[in-house]
Amino acid sequence: MKHTPAPDSLFTIRELAERFDVTARTLRFYEQKGLLKPRRRGAARLYTAADCARLELILRGRRVGFSLDDVREMLEIEQLDHGSRAHLGLALERMRERIAVLERQREDIEAALAELHAGTRWLEDRLANREPPDDIKRRARAFEALAAARMTEWAAGPPD
Repeated sequence: MKHTPAPDSLFTIRELAERFDVTARTLRFYEQKGLLKPRRRGAARLYTAADCARLELILRGRRVGFSLDDVREMLEIEQLDHGSRAHLGLALERMRERIAVLERQREDIEAALAELHAGTRWLEDRLANREPPDDIKRRARAFEALAAARMTEWAAGPPD
């Protein structure tokens, strides 16, 4: 978000979508899931500064891997018990759990990368070793020269 809107600011669905780089469909989906509750003026949806703050929290939660149910639960607890010790404790517990999950995923990714790097080195070694060593090349040239000399003798015909 570029800047915090004034508390009395109102945004259309298009303005809010542009502000957060999401689609209007995303905003309607979050509304359908009960995460956003815009005001209505006729058929138009109007979002407040509080809706902007909620959307920012929703998107931040999604970005770090929380499910929509987790995000909803945290938002509901905040509404019921704004800033209380219980809310802060639950939020801290959820974040620590998510950190643990992400750290395990990072370990898995690092292990997978190590395997891929080892496989790459193996393939590079195989490609580099496709060329025969110099001693085999030298013997092959000697064999070709000998074979060529014998072919010349054979092509010349039987000795008289």
